[in-house]
Amino acid sequence: MNAPLVHPPTADTVPSSEGTTPVMAQFLAAKASQPDAIVFFRMGDFYELFFKDAEIASKALGITLTKRGKHQGQDIPMAGVPVHALDGYLARLIRQGFKAAICEQMEAPSEARKRGSKAVVHRDIVRVVTPGTLTEDSLLDARGANRLAAVSVRKGRAAVAVVELSAGSVDAVACSLEDLGATLASFRPSEVLVPDRLFSDEATKAALDGSGGVVQALPQALAEPVGARVRVERLYGVASLDGFGAFEEAEVSALGLIAAYLETTQAGKIPALSPPRRSGDSGFLAIDPATRLSLEIDRTQRGEREGSLLACIDRTVTSGGARALAERIARPLCDPAAINHGLDAVEWLLARRDLRRDLRDGLRASSDVARAVSRLVLGRGGPRDLAAIRTGLSIAEGIAGLFPPAREPLSGPPARLVACLDRLALSPDLGRLLADLAQGLVAEPPHLARDGGFVAPGYRPELEEARRLRDDSRRVVADLEARAVAEAGVPFKVRHNAVLGYFLETSARAAEPLLRPTGESPFIHRQTLANQVRFTTVELSELDAKISQAGYRALAIEGETFETWRTTVQSQARPLQALAEALAELDAHAALAEWAEEVDGVRPVIDDSLCFDVTAGRHPVVEAAVRSQGDPYTPNDGRLDGSGAAASRLSIVTGPNMAGKSTFLRQNALLVVLAQAGAFVPAKAMRLGVVDRLFSRVGAGDDLARGRSTFMTEMVETAAILTQATDRSFVVLDEIGRGTATYDGLAIAWAVAEALHDHNRTRTLFATHYHELAGLETRLAHVCNLSMAAREWNGDLVFLHEARPGAADRSYGVQVAKLAGVPAAVVSRAREVLDRLEGEKAAAISLDDLPLFAVTEPAPPPRSSAVEDALQAIEPDELSPREALEALYRLKGLGRR
Repeated sequence: MNAPLVHPPTADTVPSSEGTTPVMAQFLAAKASQPDAIVFFRMGDFYELFFKDAEIASKALGITLTKRGKHQGQDIPMAGVPVHALDGYLARLIRQGFKAAICEQMEAPSEARKRGSKAVVHRDIVRVVTPGTLTEDSLLDARGANRLAAVSVRKGRAAVAVVELSAGSVDAVACSLEDLGATLASFRPSEVLVPDRLFSDEATKAALDGSGGVVQALPQALAEPVGARVRVERLYGVASLDGFGAFEEAEVSALGLIAAYLETTQAGKIPALSPPRRSGDSGFLAIDPATRLSLEIDRTQRGEREGSLLACIDRTVTSGGARALAERIARPLCDPAAINHGLDAVEWLLARRDLRRDLRDGLRASSDVARAVSRLVLGRGGPRDLAAIRTGLSIAEGIAGLFPPAREPLSGPPARLVACLDRLALSPDLGRLLADLAQGLVAEPPHLARDGGFVAPGYRPELEEARRLRDDSRRVVADLEARAVAEAGVPFKVRHNAVLGYFLETSARAAEPLLRPTGESPFIHRQTLANQVRFTTVELSELDAKISQAGYRALAIEGETFETWRTTVQSQARPLQALAEALAELDAHAALAEWAEEVDGVRPVIDDSLCFDVTAGRHPVVEAAVRSQGDPYTPNDGRLDGSGAAASRLSIVTGPNMAGKSTFLRQNALLVVLAQAGAFVPAKAMRLGVVDRLFSRVGAGDDLARGRSTFMTEMVETAAILTQATDRSFVVLDEIGRGTATYDGLAIAWAVAEALHDHNRTRTLFATHYHELAGLETRLAHVCNLSMAAREWNGDLVFLHEARPGAADRSYGVQVAKLAGVPAAVVSRAREVLDRLEGEKAAAISLDDLPLFAVTEPAPPPRSSAVEDALQAIEPDELSPREALEALYRLKGLGRR
């Protein structure tokens, strides 16, 4: 399991501040508040790191480790990174699983000096950066979600709460303990929060193993439902969560962990979050981590996106659309009505190529509104985020006009698209925001608001005046000089120095008329020198102040304008997020239609039956790879029926290695994923009764970190299938039992096949090299044999990649060894041994004579004792000390009976 990042502070982690300088005491105070994070301490143009933080960062980032002063007689290790390069270093640290606390200067040094020459600049931690709380574009994958998850278990029920801080979406899923691993893996979180109590639970550990995220242990007290509910209500600014739905206790607990973590890491800033979306046990197709890895749904077995199903079908043109499509593929639906609504949208867009092209062209010019909103609300955004919102609002207006009116029943868009278009309609407030940004924001604004230059000319008159004074002060001064000369009749020159500022200077003789008291005069005597006399005017004094402050004033006005826009975005965060979700959903639907057209896909028929019927199905990833090389792909049919009425319930698939058994198995499993994700499928026809759980045990692998051999890993995954698969599940198994002795493996494979057929009653494709299993076709009611066709030609083996009825007559292992380049002498010897073994058939024992393969009734489950029943009913977290003692005595009394 990923090691938790949270470590208790120790004397080594947080040194004592006794006898330190004021600056170092300030650092140690910041470190004490975040002992498990690497503190980046702002000092001018650098972020400095000290003590253990410096040593860790120097190794992790490859930066120089040096020294600065002494602490309790010892040199203080120090390392530093430039302020402008922080994001790059943060990205590298986060990828290695570290947390980072950013301690910023909260005032300018000049402000600190006003408190005294030895005053220290005030600094404070403004943010804690963790893998699940990233929002900056430079730290994120634009086309992938970055999620923070929390896990809780209460009263035998589990829950997963997930927030994508960069987009503001929140999900809460209650599930059984058995489905915790599949639920957590479906979100692919970057970081997982877990109450420390759950680390002693083996089932939870297994679920965390498959999550793929860095695990953070939090105190159990943060998961208590009462306090958790209060924190969630405070996060959303509501008096009650009832308006969001009836949450289970475990869901509230998990959401409370998220709220507590955000309060800590965001330094009091409240993110813009959508209300939590709830989905129960049956809302999504359950796919456990081993199956996701085996099928390479969103990542290959090497951990790369390229080569996965998601990469193969992704035709989205926006980053938000890419994330929406990834979520659909990662979490396919289980409700036939909801699936068909998505298929309606894809089918409608598929039939309208011109509209789809215009839609995709419009979306291609769009921006990532969701992430821009999140950054602005958290105070990390800049003018470019405002430009992204302006672009998104403008694109939304244009896209809405592409579609025919929904009231036209024959040509109007289906309900799913209508819902998206409704969210694209701009409210008066959003319309005003768009108008303001269109008028006031320059076309290509800078990245940072503090740099200025993003407010368009003419938007604010006072800004124009400040800019004119700042940028054209010479001309302004020359104009004033000319007016003064004309008014006084004196040859003035405007001069400037640090003491007087701007002043009018002329010779002593020329100044004589102005020095005589002649009533009201605009010229005020300031200074007389040997040969020159200096004057000022009220206008010149005001101009002096304006010019000297013009640059600061221009930046201040722009900063004020930015803050006004940012506040408006904050107040409109939820409608903006809804608009961003609508754009992303339209992109995902259009992308699926585009891909369906490319691969000549067909709409699957989705219903509540137990049917799986595919005509001429194709593996989407393998087909793309094969066709890129100019070769054809061989399609195959697949038919199963959980009821056994229209087809067999279980198919035994035999054939030689390299003939395509594993591809055939994965192909049919991926068609289930695509169909229930609301996508068209690469086939001539498909009918699918919705699947509740998908299981795949294809390929070999070990788990050395937990001391598991390949065979042990295979058996653990097989056990999970046998205990969780239902009559609505879909199972593909490849070579069960191959990792042990022949008869042991055959016995296990036989028994597993029987159990899946008789007890789980699940739709199953079972590939094997144990040809003896072909006998199940005559022994069990709903079993059929399939074989992957191959032919020998002039001593060589030719693979046809066709799944045909019937069992394979042999495995052709020696021929495959020859194809693999095994030396000819070894291949020849293998043929001799094979001929001898096949000739000794008399020594073989008939399987029918073995009691092992007689169909046996399952042993009844053992009855639990009274002590076990009473122990199971106890909830340790809800007992007072007195109640715990009474429970202990009660259990002791039951044990004496």
